[in-house]
Amino acid sequence: MKLKLNMRNEIKGVLALAALLVLIAFAERETNDTAVKQISIDIDNIENNHFIDEEDVRRLMQFNQQNLIGASMGSISLKEIEKRIKADKFIEDAELYSDLKGNLLVNVDLRRPIARIVRNDGPDGYIAEDGTVMPVSEKFTARVILISGSYAHNLLAMGNLNKTEEGKQLLALIEMIEDDDFWKAQIAQLDIDSKRNINLFPQVGDELIEFGQADNAEEKLKKLMIFYKEILPVKGWNKYKRVNLQYEGQIVAE
Repeated sequence: MKLKLNMRNEIKGVLALAALLVLIAFAERETNDTAVKQISIDIDNIENNHFIDEEDVRRLMQFNQQNLIGASMGSISLKEIEKRIKADKFIEDAELYSDLKGNLLVNVDLRRPIARIVRNDGPDGYIAEDGTVMPVSEKFTARVILISGSYAHNLLAMGNLNKTEEGKQLLALIEMIEDDDFWKAQIAQLDIDSKRNINLFPQVGDELIEFGQADNAEEKLKKLMIFYKEILPVKGWNKYKRVNLQYEGQIVAE
């Protein structure tokens, strides 16, 4: 009796699974035959970096002059469209969905710039928080820390700062400045020479801050904070023209 009951349950389970597969196949066929009626684009941009708008995304979605409106869902590749959208440097991620009503839903996440590379002999660029080097845009200018100097073209050539150890160290330094309210307000520019030595230019004060390379950034910023909190209030803001943070355990101010 128990064996018959188990067999009946197994048969019911197989039939339920078969019915489910039939429903899935029917839904897929219905979706494939459905024409695209509307494209809905949602751009997740909490930082208000308006490098990309809906029309830009629509242009990225086009391929070989194919008109998506009116095309059947089965004739277009959502994965291929996603790939084309995500190839844009301003875009961090993109996802596409379709429904039975003929709606094509597009969700786009934009990269957030945290520094701008400025050059006299070529185009500028931005560094995003994930290390990606992005081009500038005619539509929008982000208010971020500036990076100048002869090493700037090396950064543009990297494509992503995470590709090298030196790039990772510089990205970490930029993030420390970006994430701290005081440093973000006080440090206006990083000038990097061909040997990757960095000079910081402050918003307040005339002193040149010789930071050295981007390694040990946290320790160097701690020393610079001591300079601002303990030395300048006693000696005065116009006392020093140069501050060197490169030597371990020392602050050299002249």
